[in-house]
Amino acid sequence: MSDDDFGRRIEQHRRELRVHCYRMFGSYDEAEDLVQEVFLKAWRARDGFEGRSSLRRWLYRIATNACLDALDGRRRRLLPDQANPDYVPGQPAATLITGPWLQPFPDALWEPVAPQEGEPEAAAVARETLELAFLAAMQHLPPRQRAAVILCDVLGWPARQTAEVLDGSVASVNSALQRARATLREHLPQGRSDWAPAAPPTEEDRQVLRRYMDAVERGDLDEVAALLAKDVRATMPPFPEWFADRESVLAALAATWDMGSPDYIGALRMIHTSANGQLAAASYRRPPGQQVFEPFGIGVLRVCDGRITEIVAFHEPALFPAFGLPPTRDR
Repeated sequence: MSDDDFGRRIEQHRRELRVHCYRMFGSYDEAEDLVQEVFLKAWRARDGFEGRSSLRRWLYRIATNACLDALDGRRRRLLPDQANPDYVPGQPAATLITGPWLQPFPDALWEPVAPQEGEPEAAAVARETLELAFLAAMQHLPPRQRAAVILCDVLGWPARQTAEVLDGSVASVNSALQRARATLREHLPQGRSDWAPAAPPTEEDRQVLRRYMDAVERGDLDEVAALLAKDVRATMPPFPEWFADRESVLAALAATWDMGSPDYIGALRMIHTSANGQLAAASYRRPPGQQVFEPFGIGVLRVCDGRITEIVAFHEPALFPAFGLPPTRDR
């Protein structure tokens, strides 16, 4: 295989390797850095690839071990409600854990490519899920257990192939999976006991999102209240505070939407986007006295029975380019 052919073939796997690294880290930024490292390692080792396994499995082995090396000694990425489960509104932020936090992943960078000739197993990527709830549960696993679950339960690899990637035995992989699955069950959302993709958003769910975006732009608290479940949960990384019910969410919004309040954030505009296979909307804000709406946050929503049950608002404007979002809005 020529160097040019090798470069083209490994490039075909960039998207799924980026997703793999993201699953391991829970961070889009670190996944981007890791996939670059993986490609560099693969290029340097290209003469050692002898075709005894598929190129895809060989690349996954490099990626998995690069992630395990990078994760050594790292703090796990959670969401504020997991890091600070006993928080109550009004508690001083100085007493709270402040990250590192999970990051969202753009759906436009997730869609799997068609499997290449000779690698039909690549079609398994279509079964993957990136739902935030599962990513958060995965963060409670040690890195090697995390890798075993991703390779076996998400990608559908047999334990033998997973053992080869992890330089272990089939027995050690099966043991790791047993422990990991028990831990995941403790941290998965209520009513979910397996690693299976959630149902895609319905048209009714999308209508809830459209109503929510319109209400936010108009500052209509009554309409927002009608859309929120009573036990809605709202987090706002990188802020460590979080809210566990409709009343506390509305109280926080009332303060930040009140033009007479010192906490007033300005006018808001919303753009539909999608992240982690879930409904999402990007918000732009125009601070008082300014003319331009600037990036503010990317909110990922979960909707159940016509009500919003969870909002994770990632206030990381630096992520907007990855989602293909405009840098500003003028109205």
